[in-house]
Amino acid sequence: MIVPDIDWFEERAAIAEHDGGLSRCAAEDLAAQAQGFSNADAYWQWLADYVVTRKPP
Repeated sequence: MIVPDIDWFEERAAIAEHDGGLSRCAAEDLAAQAQGFSNADAYWQWLADYVVTRKPP
């Protein structure tokens, strides 16, 4: 089971955006992929499902 680390995700995305010159969308995709998700949409969907069900999807 993948358990996302929100702080790590936000930090990595910010670094990739600022230092790497990526768009925010591309930086978030990169940060999500580094945590084992296919992209940022999958990452955010996992979190949304968890908030609603209080259980990992």
